[in-house]
Amino acid sequence: MSREANEISSAPITPRPATVAPNPSVAPQAQVSCPPSQYNSPSLSRSPLLDGASDQQPGAEGAVVAKAPKTPLAIRTPRMSLTPRFITPLGSPVRKALKMTRLDPQDAWLPITESRNGNKYYAAFHTLCSGIGIQALVLPVAFTVLGWAWGVILLTLGFIWQLYTLWLLVHLHENVETGMRYSRYMQLFSLTYGDKIANWLGLFPIMYLSGGTCVALIVIGGSTSKLFYETVCPTCTSKPLTTVEWYLVFTCVAVVLSLLPNLNSIAGVSLIGAITAIGYCTLIWVTSVAEGRLPGVSYDPIRAGTQIARVFGVLNAIGIIAFAFRGHNLILEIQATMPSSEKHPSHVPMWRGVKVSYTLIAVCLFPLAIGGYWAYGHLIPANGGMLPALFQYHSKDVSQSILGLTSLFVVINAACSFQIYGMPMFDDTESKYTSRMKKPVPWWLRCISRAMFGFGVFFFAVAIPFLGSVAGLIGGISLPVTFAYPCFMWIKIHKPKKYSPMWCLNYSLGVLGMILSGFMIAAGVYVVIDTGIKVQFFKPH
Repeated sequence: MSREANEISSAPITPRPATVAPNPSVAPQAQVSCPPSQYNSPSLSRSPLLDGASDQQPGAEGAVVAKAPKTPLAIRTPRMSLTPRFITPLGSPVRKALKMTRLDPQDAWLPITESRNGNKYYAAFHTLCSGIGIQALVLPVAFTVLGWAWGVILLTLGFIWQLYTLWLLVHLHENVETGMRYSRYMQLFSLTYGDKIANWLGLFPIMYLSGGTCVALIVIGGSTSKLFYETVCPTCTSKPLTTVEWYLVFTCVAVVLSLLPNLNSIAGVSLIGAITAIGYCTLIWVTSVAEGRLPGVSYDPIRAGTQIARVFGVLNAIGIIAFAFRGHNLILEIQATMPSSEKHPSHVPMWRGVKVSYTLIAVCLFPLAIGGYWAYGHLIPANGGMLPALFQYHSKDVSQSILGLTSLFVVINAACSFQIYGMPMFDDTESKYTSRMKKPVPWWLRCISRAMFGFGVFFFAVAIPFLGSVAGLIGGISLPVTFAYPCFMWIKIHKPKKYSPMWCLNYSLGVLGMILSGFMIAAGVYVVIDTGIKVQFFKPH
């Protein structure tokens, strides 16, 4: 049986009478002209129909002559009972259908592609949970430097830009020419530019956006858990838990949730994460606006003393807006959980889910930025943004139940987001085992590896608490994953005509994204040199 036959599922063909070709040189029973439907839907049980070039001879008047089967009047195609559910029947023509369904057999063993029964609702849950987070609460800080006009303009342009690159990634997932489904961002980047360039330019930022985000989520989840406990029960115990102990409590919860086997299985977790993200964003900006502006609020843009400090201050503000948009490194992975065929490509339900989720993200981000800046102005805390401002200025004015609910939503969202951001790391770890052992990872080994990852991330969160001081520098390195690489990959794969509108648009955005990344890296280096880093190992704040 040919390799392509193993990768295709074909529906059984209804037997039809064959037409005898009028070729006198061949015996009548051997002259069988197959109906067109049998070429458009080749049988898995009969490889000559897939590799039929060597078994067919031209007959008279263009008729096709095949070797005589055991039953001369009909060709039967039994159904394959072991065909995976996620492979769909063939369409027409044969070659195109064969290409569109070519899959890596190891995908059925890995957590991202283990289950391919996702839909537009799952896509919306995952995209919303991964696309909005605590970084959105810092958006008003950018407005203190940019002001009203430039703040709103750059936030709008950034949202449109990242939504466009998201559209590119969704449509790059399936390549009709090569027949491949690019189920991972790193896989697409590597096959586009080669392993060497991918390892140099793509490996670190993509892995950082997964592993580094998990470290940040433990810090946020652990510290907010402590804040929640102190809010709802300030006198429950004479000896409260330390910050490190709260990190550990949060990590244990995240590790337990991480034992869910694959990306589709955490759809419910992502739904809870999406609801809580919308919940705490709405609670924070509504409460802040309802309480009114603080006395002495000013909306004049903050200006640094020196010219170079002003330039880097503006760059830092642009970086805050750029970093508010996340999740592009997970889009291909989310789309990989969907079934796909020539007639029903996965990009259709995926884009429907993305449109719904990013509508809700816009409903959260813009009120947070505009309402938060209106309420706090230049008084908003630079470290943390809206959440510290809510507790700092309204802890005595707002009900403790509102403050406690907001903190609880942040904790739940961090625990849920940990799962989807950790999934690429789980997938990469397990792929090393499956490629070497040629079999799926046992359940007990999967549990051990994921627990080791979770507590390894906890170790980094505790051991290197100053990682946030270089977040701007590392974020600048990771910026092209969202704003530049998708544009260049579209040009490389689809090869639009040079200087055509699509070529100019993608090339311009890609170059602009790389320039912006360079400026962000320079600004991050300047901040590190100017302010310094207080290195304190194993002493989290």
